[in-house]
Amino acid sequence: MSPLTLAIIVILILALLETPVFTVIAALSIACLYFMDHDLLAFQMILIEMNRLGAMPVLVAFPLFTFVGCLLTETGAPHRIMNFVEALMGWLPGGLAMAALCSCAFFTALTGASGVTIVAIGSILYPVMRNKGYGERFTLGLLTTSGSLGLLFPPSLPVILYGVVAQVDIGRIFKAALVPGIFLIVVLCAYAFFKQLAAGRREGPHGISFQQVKSTFLSGIWDWPVIVIILVGVYGGFVTIAEVSAVVLLYVVGVECFVLKEISFFKALPAIIVESAVLSGSIIIILGVALGFTGFLVDEQIPNRILAFLTALTDSKLLFLGGLNLFLLAVGCIMDIFSAIVIVVPIIIPIALSYGVDPIHLCVIFLVNLEIGYSTPPVGINLFISSLKFEKPVTLLYRASLPYLLLLLGVLVVITYVPWLSLFLVK
Repeated sequence: MSPLTLAIIVILILALLETPVFTVIAALSIACLYFMDHDLLAFQMILIEMNRLGAMPVLVAFPLFTFVGCLLTETGAPHRIMNFVEALMGWLPGGLAMAALCSCAFFTALTGASGVTIVAIGSILYPVMRNKGYGERFTLGLLTTSGSLGLLFPPSLPVILYGVVAQVDIGRIFKAALVPGIFLIVVLCAYAFFKQLAAGRREGPHGISFQQVKSTFLSGIWDWPVIVIILVGVYGGFVTIAEVSAVVLLYVVGVECFVLKEISFFKALPAIIVESAVLSGSIIIILGVALGFTGFLVDEQIPNRILAFLTALTDSKLLFLGGLNLFLLAVGCIMDIFSAIVIVVPIIIPIALSYGVDPIHLCVIFLVNLEIGYSTPPVGINLFISSLKFEKPVTLLYRASLPYLLLLLGVLVVITYVPWLSLFLVK
């Protein structure tokens, strides 16, 4: 057994023992670089890639938006937004379910973490929906799958990270992901509507209450500028992603600490700063060492070898996209989205480009697959988070999520083979 093989086996065992991800990736990078060249100078590739990462202006947006997400998690903003959406849709059959889908998508976009959405929003929505007469399996399936719906919308951290790794304009990615993201939500909302319509149930009054809409809108009057700033900044093209993140952060801190006073500036804010710094810092460290490993893969022509193997099997772009979806769904089951981006993206980009896949379209395909992978049995992480949160057997979550999973897979097929949905706003 070669020293490299032995080192990789030891590293994999450490990974199974839940060693921190950045340690595992760093060890893998160092082992591959050293044992392939037997030269300590090979380690400079990791330092070079870290330096290149630190010089990227867009990287500033990552910790700032992470801070915004951690801050809003501790406020009443998610609940106020949920109340407003429910006032708009609650009178429809399945209105509360549709409001839950939209609220979860918005919250996930802000936090960039589906597990946080299930814990924070699910704890509010589950008893409300059950009291309104929604079935247990319907409710569990909806809250489990909707936890990752907002990953395509600004200021989603996975999109920013993908843009950094793939060196693609982040503003263009957000524009491309807008319609597919809305499409996903509309399909699930339609399912909720027709499911409750067939059951003959309507949980709200027969007609919209404009007084309730007005009161819920005014109760969240300080929250709406956050959405406006993000949408105008990202889709208007007036400022960069980094500038938008700074403006949003200043606004949120000012409002939550000094206007609404939901967060104590001196007591609660420092702990939130530490929490967000640990989260964003750990991801940036993973990104830095993973880029060094990516440099090794490129030097050893690993993507070219995989490409040669695939082209020997088929030169069909359609078959390649189908195989790519199966591969990415498996990746989404077993890896968190940030690790998947930094490890998998550099490998698949040159292969996809050789098949003529647009890099922006590839990004949307990648993110939608990982969204769905979060809720895909047997090891989708959202299934286990919901099982712990709602104290239900994970096998029940498998069955509850199945209808939503089938719908999402149908949407994935459309997004994959109709690139116009992703590209018409960009081009």
